[in-house]
Amino acid sequence: MLENRQLIDEKLTQAVAILQEQDVDLWLTFVRETSMQPDPALELIFGSDLTWPSAFLITQTGERIAIVGHFDSANLHALGVYTNVIGYHQGIRDVLVAELDRLQPRVIAINYSESDVAADGLSYGMYRNLLNHLAGTPHQERLISAERVNFALRGRKSPTEIARIRQAIATTETLFAEVSAYAKPGMTQREIAAFVQGRIGELELDYAWPKPFNPIVTCGPASAVGHAAPGDVVLEKGHLLHMDLGIREADYSSDLQRMWYVLDDGETEAPPAVQRAFMVVAGALKAGGEALQPGVAGWQVDEVARDFIVDHGYPEYMHAFGHMMGRVAHDGATVLGPRWEKYAGICELPIEVGNIFTLELHVIVDGRGMMSLEEDVVVTETGVEYLSTPQEALWYIDG
Repeated sequence: MLENRQLIDEKLTQAVAILQEQDVDLWLTFVRETSMQPDPALELIFGSDLTWPSAFLITQTGERIAIVGHFDSANLHALGVYTNVIGYHQGIRDVLVAELDRLQPRVIAINYSESDVAADGLSYGMYRNLLNHLAGTPHQERLISAERVNFALRGRKSPTEIARIRQAIATTETLFAEVSAYAKPGMTQREIAAFVQGRIGELELDYAWPKPFNPIVTCGPASAVGHAAPGDVVLEKGHLLHMDLGIREADYSSDLQRMWYVLDDGETEAPPAVQRAFMVVAGALKAGGEALQPGVAGWQVDEVARDFIVDHGYPEYMHAFGHMMGRVAHDGATVLGPRWEKYAGICELPIEVGNIFTLELHVIVDGRGMMSLEEDVVVTETGVEYLSTPQEALWYIDG
């Protein structure tokens, strides 16, 4: 926890600025027994577990108040980033109401959202508890969703966050290079994935999404497309090898996809249909990346990449063009996706400086397999900076 003090201080400083920008008086994160039911925001503003009901109050004026059970208070004092740590004994209600009475916020943003899982940590039971605590006070009528605060705080990566993500990406690219030297025709998806998982274990790293399907390995046309666990499909000559890999290093993630072609007997390069598919996918990523500008809505970026694919004669991909990345591979908030029901509320959000996105899409090459690439970028004031080194040509495996 203490090793993350600088990071948490950066995020709390950001939070105060966001409250001022959005004219929200108070952001209240209300939690309990967080090892059982963690709130996604808590890792940004505290970074550890709590046992008793706790309330984190961040104000527009810069106060940072933590109300926690007295057995948890020592950790908050040691962290040293809160202006006031209040430990209670028998119950949180009186202390919480007293602080709200002192602060007199016009608006209290609390930790729920109808559209974003990363901003929806308040369970229904805890919400009812909060209403009971505030019953008979004017504060109960001042509650709003904190999703806009969470969108901005989680999305605007701090310097420490960006540095950690860069490192995770660099490590992932090293692992891809090792796969290039290891993979051979005749190996199964499971064998190739086991090699990567073995290296992740040796490096004492974690996974950006669950280990059973990380990495995702696709060998030729018989493999399932999507979030499928590696199976017994064999890599053959003349087929594509695709890998989707994300690691977690120093609490931050990568999420990249790379492509190989297994040379068939007598081949020195991939067939034209395979090469064309690669260039179209890479071209769509580039076009979408150029559309990724501050202030643009997520769906508008997706539309550029989607149109590029369709205009080149391929079916549209049935997923979003990109998602935010950070503590985990799918980091919540803005999605670069079409205006479909499942992306409602998050594909309309505007792109902001400091957002880190994946750019990804795929096409199917008949008889060869899936062609899919994914890069990681950070949004700057003028566009994007690639945090990964874009794959500009197919990688070959000697058959």
